[in-house]
Amino acid sequence: MKTRNFKLYSLLLGMILAMFACSPDEFNLGSVLSQSDLEYRITQDADDPNMVILESLTPGVTPLWVTPMGRSTRVKDTLRFPFAGDYEFIYGVQSAGGLVQAEAFPLSITTNNFNYVDDPLWTLLTGGVGESKTWYLDLDAEKTTRFFDGPIWFFTDTYEWDNLHAANGSNYIDSKNWAAADAIVPNLTDGSATWYWTADWAGNQWMCDAADFGTMTFDLINGANVQVDQQEYGLDLQVGSFVLDTEAHTISFSDALPLHDSNRDADMQAASEFRVLYLSEDFLQIFVPALGACYNYISEDYRDNWVPEDLPDPEPPYDGDANEDLTTSVSTTKTWKIDMDIPYNWHGLDGSALNEVASTASDGEFAFTTWAPPYDEAAFAAVSMSLTKESDDGGTYVVETLNDSYEGSYTVDENNNIDFGQPISFFSGIGGWLSFGTTAENTLRIIISEKDALGNIDGIWLGQRSTDKDEYLSLHLTPVSGSAEVDPLAAWKKALVGKTFTPDVNWFVDWVGFPTGFTGGWTTASTFGDDYSSNSWVWDANVRAVAESASLSFTEEDGTIKLTLTQTKDGAPYTATGDVVINADDNILNISIPLVDYAGTTASWLPTTNPKSITGDTSDFYFVSHGGNNLANIDTEGFWLGVIANSTAAGDDKDEVVIYHYVLNQ
Repeated sequence: MKTRNFKLYSLLLGMILAMFACSPDEFNLGSVLSQSDLEYRITQDADDPNMVILESLTPGVTPLWVTPMGRSTRVKDTLRFPFAGDYEFIYGVQSAGGLVQAEAFPLSITTNNFNYVDDPLWTLLTGGVGESKTWYLDLDAEKTTRFFDGPIWFFTDTYEWDNLHAANGSNYIDSKNWAAADAIVPNLTDGSATWYWTADWAGNQWMCDAADFGTMTFDLINGANVQVDQQEYGLDLQVGSFVLDTEAHTISFSDALPLHDSNRDADMQAASEFRVLYLSEDFLQIFVPALGACYNYISEDYRDNWVPEDLPDPEPPYDGDANEDLTTSVSTTKTWKIDMDIPYNWHGLDGSALNEVASTASDGEFAFTTWAPPYDEAAFAAVSMSLTKESDDGGTYVVETLNDSYEGSYTVDENNNIDFGQPISFFSGIGGWLSFGTTAENTLRIIISEKDALGNIDGIWLGQRSTDKDEYLSLHLTPVSGSAEVDPLAAWKKALVGKTFTPDVNWFVDWVGFPTGFTGGWTTASTFGDDYSSNSWVWDANVRAVAESASLSFTEEDGTIKLTLTQTKDGAPYTATGDVVINADDNILNISIPLVDYAGTTASWLPTTNPKSITGDTSDFYFVSHGGNNLANIDTEGFWLGVIANSTAAGDDKDEVVIYHYVLNQ
């Protein structure tokens, strides 16, 4: 019979040393001992030679066993080995003179006891005696996740199987209802196992790059074997053995490591404990406490037979009245021109920008941040689209381009598709390949609309649906003014002066992208208020108390807008007054005093000024249209003020604005 040889020396010695470094007070150091003072016994059960009994006979110390099944500090321990093989055990103690170990103790087991592997968990992991089973991380090079929504979740290092499985047999993964975990995780007295994060990869791609990570195959063929093949991924092929402890729900590996990502390879090499948090026919989670990371695996059978859910295409964020937005300003006719600074981009079906855009450079070259796409000033500047509304769902149009002119009637459907009734080419062959025009159905679609502080449409993204990709090529169009300009400061003063606003405790804060418009956001009005768990890292009763103490009052003195801030600060009333200078073109309020300070609370890290301001002035606050607010509806919807939280120009990995919501004090 083929046997397995478990070599543990240097790796496991390092584990023990690390264990001592972390928690020396767990062990009785006793007196100074030498190797000759160590007394222990390792025997096989007379009736079952696959049962090995470890006994520490050295008085006054805590034993430190290194075994093929992992570490043990028990004075007497019993290990059960299903398979014949040559095994090694190391006995040691920590004395006042340091770690003392006996020589490795070899033990040959010549019989198999398959009763030890008849536990259902062995079968779920390996396929059963004489079988093998292959597992994959739940992410591939095509960015597809099939069950967990990501390959890695994150847990407090005290989590184990019992924390996530209730006495009635239910568990947090049942029916893929992750939210149910909160009801199942017990209330531990020390509170140490109360945090975990079921992170989705799509929204947290920093965790690892999309890749085909390789395979992890367990088998029970002439032993408990494991092969982890990550050669194509750039990591080594590992062939070793393993032991599954079905009571402690742990896996011990020899000469191999669980399938993992390259970001954490060094930490995985040093890891000494691998816990099973979940195991079923198709799903496996192995938690590495040293990393705080739990790897999510799916079986080969599940992977090969998985069929994507048939979902409808996502919808762009535009929710306006296309016909009215396209035509109605002062009259029922509106003319649109291409924005020469940002003439076009590509958008996903959900309206997300697929390239980060930059304004036209000083040399006349339009450039994304990573490459220089085609730019033709004459062709772009020549485009003009004038539409006249004649009914609720259509009207007439005139489209002028560099080479052609088109006239006709258009209709608009409920999905904001504009049907021009004929093919229209806005431009073609720019840079040898860039063209924009109507689809085969003679349509274009409004993807996004942009509003100024008054709530007027001042820009749209008009998209051409690709025939071979799930995306739009979109023109950025701005309206040509056909009426007298309105003094924008008059609207600002009407909206703000003489009013007092308070932080909105029902929708306190959100995060949006920039610089292509303040888009996105992921908090809602249902995750604040009395809910102190959904956003506990920024919202709790103490933060709410400060928010409820604060107010912003706008007044005017000799033509200058003044802002008075009141709040409780450091347990005492605080008041500050400063000037407000409004940049109506860029929707920026330059406020000479810091905004509400949440020092001493969970939200103390929220900026009170704009330290990463791209204008260079830390007093600049962005007036952000979010959730449908603008100056016209400020009394009912309030307003959002934003500062830059993350900026690639400042060395961060993304561009993001944190926005604070203020509502009228009723």
